[in-house]
Amino acid sequence: MGRRGPALLAALTVAALAVGCTSTKSGSDESTGDGKTKIGLVTKTDSNPYFVALRDAAKAEADKHGAELVALAGKFDGDNDGQVAAIENLVQQGAKTILVTPNNSTGILGAIKKARDRGVLVIALDTETDPQDAVDATIATDNTNAGRLQGQYVKAALNGQPARSILLDGTPGSTVSEQRHAGFVEAAQPENLGTEATNGEQNKAQQATENLLQRVAGSVNSIYTLNEPAARGAYSALKAKGLADKVVIGSIDGSCDGVNAVKNGEIAVTVMQFPKKMAEQGVRFAIEFAESGEKPTGFVETETAVITDKPLAGIDSKDTAWGLENCWG
Repeated sequence: MGRRGPALLAALTVAALAVGCTSTKSGSDESTGDGKTKIGLVTKTDSNPYFVALRDAAKAEADKHGAELVALAGKFDGDNDGQVAAIENLVQQGAKTILVTPNNSTGILGAIKKARDRGVLVIALDTETDPQDAVDATIATDNTNAGRLQGQYVKAALNGQPARSILLDGTPGSTVSEQRHAGFVEAAQPENLGTEATNGEQNKAQQATENLLQRVAGSVNSIYTLNEPAARGAYSALKAKGLADKVVIGSIDGSCDGVNAVKNGEIAVTVMQFPKKMAEQGVRFAIEFAESGEKPTGFVETETAVITDKPLAGIDSKDTAWGLENCWG
């Protein structure tokens, strides 16, 4: 992680780019033919607040540089076929760069290769492809480290008690889900009382927690969650059982809603990501590629921040006041 190629370092030094104003086009629009750089964005869904924030930041950055952004998405988390169709659509529309958050890190590879073979710059945002070099560059959180940071805090918050944890994962086979899970386990070294896939959805997480609590209610002292919707679902299940003040819930994302959940005491800690910075950097690389032909390479790691109102010795953290000022970058 954190690797950078020479072309990437050169791209990062770009300071001044052409500015202008344009409205973002819908996925069905054709090229205006006015010479504006067309940039495609393919997110996992168009409804998850995280990807809405990423998309809005990309739109704003494209407008700033006089480019046209075409934003498409899968129909649901895990919709690989929808993303394949979106990439093919963008290539036909003449997109010079495609930014993609892969639903399936291997299933999307064929569509990416076809796009790159046509000369399109392809950058993965938020989620890596497998292998990583299937795209020109990746801009993302170090998700293993994000899980590790969650695990370090949860372990410390238990004051020497061994972690006895429920683990609420995302979509089965998701690279992000696997990396965050692995990081948490490495740091917290929990006794695994049960693992469930939640697709990162609040209702599924609540149901999964309710089911697991029927077996482990007397033993659980911590819950790992892939993201904040899953954390809120876990909290609802614990609250219904009168266990909310006895279990440490950790999470990852850093949305304003998630930070408020930390502020309100529903979640003990969340690890903030910065999707706006991912999107802005991706668009800047796209502009540089259109102007000079320079391509970024390697992995660009975007920062993380531990957010909690209960700081612990040895763990660098920010409080929720800072979190609400900076949520999602």
